[in-house]
Amino acid sequence: MALSKLDNLYRQVILDHSSHPHHHGTLGEDSQKVELHNPTCGDIITLEVQLKDDIIEKIAFSGHGCSISTASASMMTDAVIGKTLKEASELSELFSDLVQGKDVDAEPLQDGSMLGGVAKFPARIKCATLGWKALNQIIANPTVKEHKENIEE
Repeated sequence: MALSKLDNLYRQVILDHSSHPHHHGTLGEDSQKVELHNPTCGDIITLEVQLKDDIIEKIAFSGHGCSISTASASMMTDAVIGKTLKEASELSELFSDLVQGKDVDAEPLQDGSMLGGVAKFPARIKCATLGWKALNQIIANPTVKEHKENIEE
């Protein structure tokens, strides 16, 4: 497939996740909840996770953000649902390496692998990683019910 056709396919998948995000909504009171705000661009995400025996049983996100932020959160929810917290942490680290331009095998990220091009636009890395950073807070503190903060400048 020609590079321009491949780029177009990636754009279409990203736009589809942005326009029709997967796992968008809320889970309710039995979930861990993290709200993160990116003060640089104004993106806000609330991520909710329900765990059972250290496994991400349910996951949902809400908020508002740019197409990259929304698409990335949608892709992230698809990639981590059904995974252990350890597996989700490994995927988060893999995604971080991907968007920083490191040469990685991104296949485990599923559609998230298509966001590797974000590395060419450093200002968009925070947009792409917002949902993943919210997930990392839940992974680091799985017993805390609610977190709310800004990501670092």
